[in-house]
Amino acid sequence: MTELPIVGESIRLGQFLKLANVVDSGAEAKALLAEEAVTVNGDVETRRGRQLSRGDRVGIRGQEIAVT
Repeated sequence: MTELPIVGESIRLGQFLKLANVVDSGAEAKALLAEEAVTVNGDVETRRGRQLSRGDRVGIRGQEIAVT
């Protein structure tokens, strides 16, 4: 599992995916989420605006990234 620190209390999922270098744009994030390829804390997530906080775990195609 990889850890990725954020600045502030929370971050939107779409921004987090860009920060983690999983996608290059919001459009790519939207497409990835539409494929139901992203989980947050084990649950499939399709909302780009989902707020993430420290301690959340984001899964993408078998890789897990912890929000720190």
